[in-house]
Amino acid sequence: MVENFYYAYADVLDTGDVERWPDFFTDDAVYRVTGRDNADANLRLGLIYCEGMAMLKDRAFAIAHTEMFAPRYLQHHISNVRMLGIDDAIIRAQANYLLLETVTDEPTRLQQAGRYYDRLRWTGERLLIEERQCVYDTIIIPNCIVYPI
Repeated sequence: MVENFYYAYADVLDTGDVERWPDFFTDDAVYRVTGRDNADANLRLGLIYCEGMAMLKDRAFAIAHTEMFAPRYLQHHISNVRMLGIDDAIIRAQANYLLLETVTDEPTRLQQAGRYYDRLRWTGERLLIEERQCVYDTIIIPNCIVYPI
């Protein structure tokens, strides 16, 4: 169930359908991309921070309609998916991720390696992300993080 949810999430991003990305989140969701050093120090500062559906949709729209970056292809590789606990309708889960990026005229590169820390809400019909913190491992990152992790 959780694993299939993660794979569907990755498929939407990997196929370039970024405007469907917010469909994986609750209306009050929080989405952060944070370096491991900040996460370990319990600091919320990060590369990307979206709070609520409006910010998620705004980011997706901007990516889809204002191409100020070179065309690229993504491949999310998700592994070691674990459910850490269930409280009422909330599932705490985590998974490792690798994000490969290919800019059309450059070699494929590893954009990020890290871990998802999630709170998933079961809505009765399907899972939605209530909170996702993407914690990447390296201090040195590419200078162009365009798409969601």
